[in-house]
Order: sequence, then structure tokens, then C-alpha cells
Amino acid sequence: MTDKELWQEFITKNNLEDLPYEAWAFSAEPDLLVDLVTQGEKTATASAYPLYELENEPLPQVGAYSVILNSKQQAVCIIQTTKVYVTPFNTVTKDHAYKEGEGDKSLAYWKKIHEDFFTDYLKQIGLTFTSDMKVVCEEFKVVYKNH
Repeated sequence: MTDKELWQEFITKNNLEDLPYEAWAFSAEPDLLVDLVTQGEKTATASAYPLYELENEPLPQVGAYSVILNSKQQAVCIIQTTKVYVTPFNTVTKDHAYKEGEGDKSLAYWKKIHEDFFTDYLKQIGLTFTSDMKVVCEEFKVVYKNH
């Protein structure tokens, strides 16, 4: 199912006007992460703030909808953003790490995989990861799943 098809199904079943939404897949391990989302294990994500600056992109907004795609660009579910904040990488909390739902859900695990991911990703575009780099932390809830 495409993002447009899932979105149309969602707004029709919920009697909503057509609202804006974004469609995207998680950058690292999209299939695993979207599965964690649909299972209710993953209710948060984090991204590198310098990418928003570089691409002049607005930060995620509370109340915004996103159609989450798998690695084949198929729509799996729709989430709604419930909280957004920016914090230095080295001050991300164990609570946020737990909400990301990955690995053993510990802050140590979160820091290790995110430092590796951010380092590699930023290097590809000529930027350098630092432990005090700003991170965009986003919390969300699943509002619809592809059946």
C-alpha cells in the first residue's frame, strides 16, 4: 500500500479533512524500527539537528502526522507527533532512550548506536559528530496501522 492509499483510508475512517502529512522511513534498519513502532515498543526517535539547519527544514511539529514506510517504501502505519525538543547528544535521558525501544532500551545502547550512526551519516555530508551536537528528540503515538 502506498502512503497516499493508507492516508486516504485513515482520513476516511476517521472522518477527517485532508490534512498535510509526511511519508518517510527510518534511516537505519527501517523494517526493524517500523516493526518496533507497530508493536508499541518504539514511541520516540532522534535525529541530528545539523541536518535540519543544512537543509533549512523545519523541526517536527506537535500534532503533525507521518506515514511510516518500510524498506520497500510501503506504508505500514501512521504516527502523530506528541512532543519535540532539542537537546545536546550528551544530555539525552535514559527515559528517551527507553522510549526509542531499541536493543536493551538502555541509555548506553542508545548512545553507542546513535553515535555510530550520526558519525557515519554526518561524515558523508562533510560534517563531524560531537558529543555536544544538538539532537532533535521526537515522541509519537501510532494512530493507524495498515491491516
